[in-house]
Amino acid sequence: MHVATPPAPCPPSTAHLALPFFDDAHRALAKGLVPWAAAQEVDETDDRAACRDWVKRLGAGGWLRYCVPAAHGGALPALDSRALVLLRETLAYHSPLADFAFAMQGLGSGAITLAGSPAQQAHYLQGVARGELIAAFALSEPEAGSDVGAMQTIAINAYPSSASGQKDSYSLTGTKTWISNGGIADFYCVFAKTDPAGGTRGISAFIVDANTPGLDASRHIHVMAPHPLATLQFTNCSVPATALLGDENGGFKLAMRTLDIFRASVAAAALGMARRALAEAVHHARQRRMFGQTLADFQLTQAKIGEMAALVDSAALLTYRAAWLRDTGQARVTAEAAMAKMTATENAQRVIDMALQLHGGRGVEVGSKVESLYRDIRSLRIYEGATEVQQLIIGKAVLQE
Repeated sequence: MHVATPPAPCPPSTAHLALPFFDDAHRALAKGLVPWAAAQEVDETDDRAACRDWVKRLGAGGWLRYCVPAAHGGALPALDSRALVLLRETLAYHSPLADFAFAMQGLGSGAITLAGSPAQQAHYLQGVARGELIAAFALSEPEAGSDVGAMQTIAINAYPSSASGQKDSYSLTGTKTWISNGGIADFYCVFAKTDPAGGTRGISAFIVDANTPGLDASRHIHVMAPHPLATLQFTNCSVPATALLGDENGGFKLAMRTLDIFRASVAAAALGMARRALAEAVHHARQRRMFGQTLADFQLTQAKIGEMAALVDSAALLTYRAAWLRDTGQARVTAEAAMAKMTATENAQRVIDMALQLHGGRGVEVGSKVESLYRDIRSLRIYEGATEVQQLIIGKAVLQE
């Protein structure tokens, strides 16, 4: 069910598009996206139904075409980090769940874009771009979140062909959890150990269709923000050898390459939420009257607004830099993406908290925009690498320079 929600107090500024990080193609993208996203803003009351609906609307609007390359129905020749950043920032400004739906289409199919066979790409990517197939990325486990090498899900060669020496199929057994789009996805990019003693060098990736026998995705996880998450249980789940994604035992590198592309876009999502919180705070401060003047007239309010604006802009610059570096073919941008993700999510948490505080009692009312943003932002400081993991990535990079 969708209930119309009051529009944003003002549309997001597009002044940042004049920065040298972006070109005319990105500006044209934003020109069409901003009014579309504003017109689509709704109140999501059922995370699963709303997420499915967002995928359909994003597909119909043509925005999911930016999740796949042009050869498979995409909008651009290759995945473009700056386009992803602009899309996620704008969508998150209006609806964090719309951003979630868009992001998971990209993340869930990203490994197929990077390493899929021509047959795999042809089968899945066009459906993702049209919003006809919902994708999911299944890496985390109950005892293996940041420590991917502790993964316990295994994939064994179930039916070796003695004649050819080739592997005919794999059988997956194990548990994945905190899986975005779990329970509503049409397929999952699943990471499992084909060499249990190999640590991260023994991990492989597979495409597992949702209706595959032995896969149970019915255990929905209820979290503080309305996002469809689930635990996946694999019990002798048999997939053909053609479901192997990339090289056997090459799954860890593939997962990291996929996350590198989308980590800067996580920062962009946080940035969009922070911009919305700032806009809500400014609008409220100008309207709220107290002691014969508006809240905006108090110097303490002006100081808070100034701090919020600086936090937003500093996050924006790191986010756009990381995306620009990747798109322009610089060396690995893992550290820069980590800086963007860490700074943008932490800054957004502070900005949204200050915006809620400025709203006073109205800020904690269920249904107010700053209240929902407060719940939405919290998970971004954890998923795709918690803040503490980003600190380690950055520190290691600095020490190696």
